[in-house]
Amino acid sequence: MTRVYSCCRGFPGNFWPRITDFFSIPILSRSATLRWLSSFIPAPVSVKWQERARSCLGALLGIAFTGGSMFLLLGPAANIPLLVAPMGASAVLLFAVPASPLAQPWSIIGGNLVSATIGVTCAQVVADPTLAAALAVALSIAGMFALRCVHPPSGAVALTAVLGGPVIHALGYRFVLEPIAIQSAALLAATIIYHAVTGHRYPHAGWHSRHADSKPADDASRGGFTRADLDSVLKRRGEMLDIDPDDLESLLRETQLQAFSRSFNELSCEDIMSRQVLSVSPTTRATAAWGLLKRNKVKALPVTDANQNLIGIVTRSDLVDKRVFGQYLPFATRLDGWLRGDPSRTPSVGSVMATEVRTIRATAPITDLVPLFANHGHHHIPVLDSAGHLIGMITQVDLISGLYRQTVIHAQHAA
Repeated sequence: MTRVYSCCRGFPGNFWPRITDFFSIPILSRSATLRWLSSFIPAPVSVKWQERARSCLGALLGIAFTGGSMFLLLGPAANIPLLVAPMGASAVLLFAVPASPLAQPWSIIGGNLVSATIGVTCAQVVADPTLAAALAVALSIAGMFALRCVHPPSGAVALTAVLGGPVIHALGYRFVLEPIAIQSAALLAATIIYHAVTGHRYPHAGWHSRHADSKPADDASRGGFTRADLDSVLKRRGEMLDIDPDDLESLLRETQLQAFSRSFNELSCEDIMSRQVLSVSPTTRATAAWGLLKRNKVKALPVTDANQNLIGIVTRSDLVDKRVFGQYLPFATRLDGWLRGDPSRTPSVGSVMATEVRTIRATAPITDLVPLFANHGHHHIPVLDSAGHLIGMITQVDLISGLYRQTVIHAQHAA
């Protein structure tokens, strides 16, 4: 081991023991350390490639427009930077995360102007540049919190005012107007135009639109939580979140609906169908089918063959609309029918049934039933197994009962 140390020239004498000490740490402590180190791994980015490309193109056009505006306003001989570095950071917020409260119009304008003013003041009052820079950033944060215009790149604006060199220092408070105010306004104008052209919402809703359009009754009727609950939780946390409360509420609402949808998808048609199904064959007389409908107080009968394969469905309206009953028949015909056991000589079910039948698989989620009942006007849906055999029937009442039962179960689990 001593020879190994001597070969490790350039490393401190106690380097190798420190490495080996890590492996002598108890397993629990080591796993906790590894979990802490794994927290440095960034989370996957869910932004689509189209949105990424749109953000990159927006930043390209925004910075180019800002620099071009400065050039046109001041000319090539101006002793003022056409672009300052903080505008690059602002472009990231305005084009890549425009929904952030830190990227809204008042954030960039107010934050940059406040920070520039404080930075110039600290540079003129405090002789030591390090102390001046520290004070400028700290006071800028305090000012942005007070004026509700927190904008992270504005901290770099304060540093630029202190550490920007002789050119920036020579501008004095003119630095607040030229270049900061002009460049901030130009970049903001480019952002608003670009988002409007590309169909992206910007700026996001502010205080007035939130409170003017709020309807507490609607919030309460949605169930789960209200906007007052959300505001109370945010206030209790006491820290600034980089998301607009409106967007957070919308995200939570969609998550709640997704959870309900998932729970309903866990309930299949087999779970809510009626298993005791009355069916008839195509040779069954219409009078017999009518009697079954009346005695059992149902409105439809599936028609199956000998192998329980569904071939049609007959409803009360089929028998009434096709004038199977109440039809005038001569006495001789009625007598002949009476002798044959069918006094009214009614036709068979196969001649009056509907052959185009909407069906659903037993394993399908109950959410698949909604468009069948709502959009197609059906009242009875036959349920088939994997082999296509009739095993049940679902009515609108069955669907409503299933949805209600699943809602109660979901509410009990949530409580």
